[in-house]
Amino acid sequence: MDGARVYLVTGGCGFVGERIVELLSQQDYIKEVRVFDSVAREEVEKLSTATTRVTVTRGDIRDPAALLAAMQGVHMVLHTAALVDYRGTVPFWQLRAVNVGGTENVLRGCCVLSIPYLLYTSSIAAVGPNTSCEPLLRGNEDTEYSGDVELPYGKTKAMAEKIVLEANGKKLSNGGTLRTCIIRPNTVYGEKAAFLQELYLLARARNGVLNYLEPENTERNHTYVGNVAWMHVLAARNLQLKPDLLAGQVYYCYDDTPSRKGFQVRLQLLSSADPSVRLGSHIPYWKMWLMIQLHRIIRAVLSPFWRPQPFLNVPLLNTIVTSFSFETDKASRHFEYKPLFTWQESRLRTAQWLKAAAGSLVPLHEKKS
Repeated sequence: MDGARVYLVTGGCGFVGERIVELLSQQDYIKEVRVFDSVAREEVEKLSTATTRVTVTRGDIRDPAALLAAMQGVHMVLHTAALVDYRGTVPFWQLRAVNVGGTENVLRGCCVLSIPYLLYTSSIAAVGPNTSCEPLLRGNEDTEYSGDVELPYGKTKAMAEKIVLEANGKKLSNGGTLRTCIIRPNTVYGEKAAFLQELYLLARARNGVLNYLEPENTERNHTYVGNVAWMHVLAARNLQLKPDLLAGQVYYCYDDTPSRKGFQVRLQLLSSADPSVRLGSHIPYWKMWLMIQLHRIIRAVLSPFWRPQPFLNVPLLNTIVTSFSFETDKASRHFEYKPLFTWQESRLRTAQWLKAAAGSLVPLHEKKS
């Protein structure tokens, strides 16, 4: 590759997108990294290096004109922009407009401007669990799993996946061919992971006790955000170098995070930030289900005066308690992916951020009640 490549990252100011931009800015085969995001942040633009320029444009992927302007002269698009909602706070039409309609706009822009490569950031939620809560235990990219997806967010990601794969092989305006592939992250942790900060503050409020919802035999993969970003960088490069191999493919994200048991991973991350965080007890499904229903009734009664945001809903609860894990080395076989960060590095980086985000380095057991 000639060192003059221009990459566009939609959603490049997001949790995963920012780390992708950071790593792309360090690659000497890239001339410019353009970021297109509805929230433009100066700290992303500061990732510019002596060899790679990073520019940030504020815009909405639902705006075709603004998107086309940002896509001019681009060689590769990494489409990470999405509206993420697990708790049911965003109407489905709005999720679909961004996650599906926005993806259609990106694909249309590739065809009109003859951009030959697109890498789409999907989610394991696009696969399942389904509405029957059937488990998937250590499957891979080829494992058959059917049924309607449980989470509305997952439904929109599945719809977007479908149109991305259907677009692979389409003719471009200059007579070339569009090549697409998909990355499916799972539960992503690391610096700026909002769910970890929420759990940390909740544990602190409970004198360090970290309760959990999933049964102890439930499995779900976790991957460090830096490794998710690194897989994107490698996949984007190899989609250009080996299009016949990568085009039309789907890849799960993975690294050496040691456990598939979510509560154990969370405990190790939080206790690394504060040793007084300890594992509490399992909250039974029926108890949480009743709490969700009670909260719904309270919201309905108080809605004319106050509408508290739901802390959880039944589809998300069902997702949490259902095993949905995979075991694969496809990314390693296809484009020599190896985690950039070890588990020890991932845990340390996450713990350091959690300490700073909490605003205190004082262990919980030293705090006064």
